[in-house]
Amino acid sequence: MSVSLSVCLSVLPALECRLVPGSLKQLDVGNGQVFGVNSNNQIYTLYSTGWIQVPGSLKHVSVGPAGVWGVDSNNYIYKLGGGDWVIVPGLLKQVDAGGMISPAGVNMYDDIYCLTGGQGSSWINIPGKLKYYSCGPYSCWGVNAVDNIYIMKVIYIYIYDCENGENQIPGALSMIEVSTDGKVIGVNSNGDIYQRDGVSPRNPAGTGWHQVPSPQKVKHVSYDLGHLWLIGRDDRIMDCTE
Repeated sequence: MSVSLSVCLSVLPALECRLVPGSLKQLDVGNGQVFGVNSNNQIYTLYSTGWIQVPGSLKHVSVGPAGVWGVDSNNYIYKLGGGDWVIVPGLLKQVDAGGMISPAGVNMYDDIYCLTGGQGSSWINIPGKLKYYSCGPYSCWGVNAVDNIYIMKVIYIYIYDCENGENQIPGALSMIEVSTDGKVIGVNSNGDIYQRDGVSPRNPAGTGWHQVPSPQKVKHVSYDLGHLWLIGRDDRIMDCTE
């Protein structure tokens, strides 16, 4: 990674990757679904026959247990419901639907928020500053403006509310994603991919990082159901398996 780690790094065998037709600047996978947006903020979802354009315009989209969410170029927040994008009060630059109950995200000032009640009307501020934030079944992870990595340890209380206690994790990443089965994978500023080892409900912080060899430098990753999806710096899409 771009800074020295206090833990040992291991490198695994290369992935088997296939180039997926199309071009996207960001995608997210979860619950067996694939959604993405291209450089023109057009939205697409993947079916067996290929990419299908979804009406609307978003700069970032996320799919997971909390549903399908997105934010547009003006930082307005939307949730997909009944085939239509429904605006949700608030402003975020990035939103994540991986939490078991509530979506979460960060705004243009790197403030962190979680939506109480899943589809409720109250975003609560989580202390800290992050530029990218992603949640899984038992932990949330994020990176800040200087690529420091944090595990946020979000706790769901009173069924819907969320709080946090953050711990910094050694290393540096420019973006990070937590899959619906708890895997933690990120990309550093050099376009290299790293996965966190030893992550479990009893040890959500894991034990160390290993580098995931990639056929190209990437800017975005997402993992679901045994498939690691990559977006290259040239917006090429790759679907990889070990």
